[in-house]
Amino acid sequence: MTSVLPTPDLLYLLAGDPAELAETVAGIQSADLADTLNRLPPEAAGKVISALPFDVAVQVLDQPELDRRAELFETMDTAVASTLIEAMSADQQAEIFRQLGKVERARLIKTLDQPTREVLTFLLQYPPNTAGGIMTTEFVGVPARWTVDESLRYINRVGRAKETVYAIFVLDDAGGLMHVVSLRELIQAERSQIVALVGDQRDPLSVGPLVDREDAARLISKYNLLAIPVVDEKKHVMGIVTVDDVIDTLLEELTEDVQKFGGMEALDAPYMQISFWSMIKKRGGWLSALFLGEMLTATAMGYFEHEISKAVVLALFIPLIISSGGNSGSQATSLIIRAMALREVTLRDWWRVAMRELPTGLALGVLLGIVGLLRILLWQKLGFYDYGTHFILVAATISCSLIGVVTFGSLAGSMLPFLLRRLGFDPASASAPFVATMVDVTGIIIYFSVAYVILRGTLL
Repeated sequence: MTSVLPTPDLLYLLAGDPAELAETVAGIQSADLADTLNRLPPEAAGKVISALPFDVAVQVLDQPELDRRAELFETMDTAVASTLIEAMSADQQAEIFRQLGKVERARLIKTLDQPTREVLTFLLQYPPNTAGGIMTTEFVGVPARWTVDESLRYINRVGRAKETVYAIFVLDDAGGLMHVVSLRELIQAERSQIVALVGDQRDPLSVGPLVDREDAARLISKYNLLAIPVVDEKKHVMGIVTVDDVIDTLLEELTEDVQKFGGMEALDAPYMQISFWSMIKKRGGWLSALFLGEMLTATAMGYFEHEISKAVVLALFIPLIISSGGNSGSQATSLIIRAMALREVTLRDWWRVAMRELPTGLALGVLLGIVGLLRILLWQKLGFYDYGTHFILVAATISCSLIGVVTFGSLAGSMLPFLLRRLGFDPASASAPFVATMVDVTGIIIYFSVAYVILRGTLL
């Protein structure tokens, strides 16, 4: 039977009666409690966590879904906070200390026991976007000379304190990684068998501590691993990256990329919690840059002011032309960024991509050009709009312009991520608004250049 999820206000009221609070939250998933606490102010949420049963409080704090964890610890009594931190998993401890300010970090770290301080110091030396930055040191490693029975008894004794016991790392006498055995393989093996002879004897997959966390995530996903060891240059296991860490990593990276696609900086807090001025700062810079870029479009149109005044009908199709180029460019950019993220293409593949996008853009341009041509001719014949005596030339201008603009948009949109990667920037910065702005300017130039060639001597 599933317990009814209490409201945030009820949890806060029950914080004054720990016994009743414990009874109320019994049977509720820690992730659900974390979601409920997210709706309370940090001080109130900290009070509730301090009143929860110790094991429950630790489970809630271990949830990455719990927002503002650093702020919660800042509101807690130092003794309570340090006790809770010591009971958390090592990777989550490091994550919280990265979020703490210098004063709070200094206040709490000196109250922790020596082993916890050493682990934190070790983990915090690695950037958060690396395998070392998200790994945990709580793994099960057994000497290769042990028997299966010895290994199982050891797992039974220490397993409760480990992040995962489903992957057991077999170590040689020097502490180097020999191979990985699953718990299932151990259980099915003969109890007297040497653990070094159990399971797959091939060299295990592993990553270095400075490997990008997305690369570690791809390995876990590709080979269906529960965890991947992080090793040093001597193959000593430093820690492990688990599949749940990978899920959190992928969700965070996906969120950042989606926000960048929208033409803004990635938010460093949930949408409903980020401050007004932070929101302005995150969005205003990119929006201003895009606005300045669009001013180039106005400049380009001003350059062709004479042509527009002589053939006003051309102005009717400016939104059609530039939006088609922007749309084709955004499509190409999205496809290439995804392919880069999945390692389907690399920098050296830029020429192959260009040779693929050029005919693709040309075909798409021809398709839209035919649609545009038929639309003008049909509207003229049905009397919906009079494009003048030279309507056939106008239709040809629109058709040829669409071919040129869409082709250029596809090619430029596909090449921009390669350029950004080559310059050391995140390809996700090639957002749809940015590509559209770039193609707008060139679209105007292509459009009026084609119009000048086709309509010269008639409308122009």
